[in-house]
Amino acid sequence: MKKIISVLITGVLLIGAVACENGVEKTSTNAPNSTNETTEAPTVDTAQTTQSDATSEVRRSQLNSDIRAREQRNNATGGDAVRADADLESEVRSKLEANLPASQLAIEAEAGAVTVSGTVPTPEQLAKIDTLAKEIKGVQSVNNKAVVAPAKPQ
Repeated sequence: MKKIISVLITGVLLIGAVACENGVEKTSTNAPNSTNETTEAPTVDTAQTTQSDATSEVRRSQLNSDIRAREQRNNATGGDAVRADADLESEVRSKLEANLPASQLAIEAEAGAVTVSGTVPTPEQLAKIDTLAKEIKGVQSVNNKAVVAPAKPQ
């Protein structure tokens, strides 16, 4: 009986882990699901909600804590260890979400090459994407497919 229960629990955990992995990190729920997906300007309500979430004290604290923890872990390994694609995606997402409120970005990484697509509300934010992404150790290049798309009225 104990073996059956452990097999069932393991199966449920395995299925849950596979189901959660989607291969792309997003700065908001309305961001594209892929870096190849066509992007549209968000509505004013969506942009306000996204910006409100990204600039809330709790969310900024979470993002900054995640960034610090990853940097400390990376520094403990010598700082030049090969980084997993998912780790790069997650860390770049946190960095962009914390610094580019109201953006709707999708981030994918492959062997140190990071691709960012989606929308940002201003040209200034668009210009910051490369710099912010390259601050993450392990990012070798950035393919910025994001576009400026101010929020549109409903």
